[in-house]
Amino acid sequence: MIFSSIFFLFVFLPITLVLYFILPWKLKNTLLLIVSLIFYAWGEPVYVFLMLFSIVFNYISGIEIHRYREDNKQSLLRFSFWFTVAVNLAILGFFKYYGFLITNLNAILPVDIPYKELALPVGISFYTFQTLSYIIDVYKGEVPVQKNFINFGTYVTMFPQLIAGPIVRYADIDAQLARRNLSLYKFGHGVAWFLRGLGKKVLLANNIGMTFDAIAAIAPDERSVLTAWIGCLAYAMQIYFDFSGYSDMAVGLGKMFGFEFVRNFNYPYISKSITDFWRRWHISLGTWFREYVYIPLGGNRVSTLKHVRNILVVWMLTGFWHGAAWNFMLWGLYYGLILLLEKYFLAPKLEKLPDIVQQIYSFILVLFGWVLFFSPTLPDAARYLGNMFGIGGHGFIDSTGLYYLAGNLILLVICFFCATPVVWKKFRKFSLKAGTYPSVTATVIYAAIFIFSIAYLVNATYNPFLYFRF
Repeated sequence: MIFSSIFFLFVFLPITLVLYFILPWKLKNTLLLIVSLIFYAWGEPVYVFLMLFSIVFNYISGIEIHRYREDNKQSLLRFSFWFTVAVNLAILGFFKYYGFLITNLNAILPVDIPYKELALPVGISFYTFQTLSYIIDVYKGEVPVQKNFINFGTYVTMFPQLIAGPIVRYADIDAQLARRNLSLYKFGHGVAWFLRGLGKKVLLANNIGMTFDAIAAIAPDERSVLTAWIGCLAYAMQIYFDFSGYSDMAVGLGKMFGFEFVRNFNYPYISKSITDFWRRWHISLGTWFREYVYIPLGGNRVSTLKHVRNILVVWMLTGFWHGAAWNFMLWGLYYGLILLLEKYFLAPKLEKLPDIVQQIYSFILVLFGWVLFFSPTLPDAARYLGNMFGIGGHGFIDSTGLYYLAGNLILLVICFFCATPVVWKKFRKFSLKAGTYPSVTATVIYAAIFIFSIAYLVNATYNPFLYFRF
């Protein structure tokens, strides 16, 4: 089940909200746990048992780690902690990477190990990282152990951010599990967040995504430079509005239920450097790797050589987190190397350039990165990048490229402006009365977003969600 579906919007969510607000406070988390499991099991009933195991295992492990810490049993504490981390990573590794491992072993060694390809449990990377954040913080004594099983299960399974984040650290939500503010204003604020996200996903990402799919299906030797660049731009807009839209819907749903989740995107395409880009894109993932990998390795408070190692380790893992393929590994390494170049060589020079030049520099590098990201294999990525520079393709401009340019120019311009703060600032300026409450104009705009989104979804045959596979 996804947020941008008719069933979720008109059946699952309304029923859940009605039950949530009529039940007494002590039963609200129980309801959230139950409906979250139903939400997850709707599409993958078998894998709900894997999630239940993860909940029970990490709940018991957290209590055990806390007890060993309180009793100062250091050897048992370390063993319990590392065993818990190993089990979580082993589950994630088995379902996400074992096929990749066996495929490469078969290619390298003179063997042919048979294996059955398993469907990836939706959201396993997200909820595994959440349970790991809890276990690590309990081990370090930075958060209190959660002894209420319902509250812990609610944290792990909460359907607003279960399958695509943002990755919520336990430290950020601990107090909210016990008590949170519910108000009509906050609920309305959540509805606004949700509708903005729904519009991003349905009206922008889905429509521009069809263009990318069509261009990606063109044979490399029939793809012109113009066509290749339009396809890459289309994907950049699709993945941004797809993922940020889903994250906005998650934040909005959280507010409706009284929670405050971290913002996951902050206009990344206006970044002035790649360093700035990764402070703005998928913020919760970057925070997780910084807190639990980069800083424990020493961060930047080490020698230059070790700092280089730390950056490369973090970005290799970031790439591998996104998928079990060499193109994701190279994508992570690509960003790691650029970040190092900016840190040690480029930053002072970039800061002297006009803002627009810095933004173009950053955006073009991000586009090259997306080619590595969306290509099925490294040879495919090489061919697509070659097409963007006139190598092995169909010339500079052809009728196909002009067709896609004419058919998508207005949509691309709309996406471009919506990917900057300009549209939001203008909207707030004329649509908020007294700077706080929405005006009639804002209400009409939100209603229009909802109506047009539903009209699209009623007859839609194209409604993917890119981050399901991560």
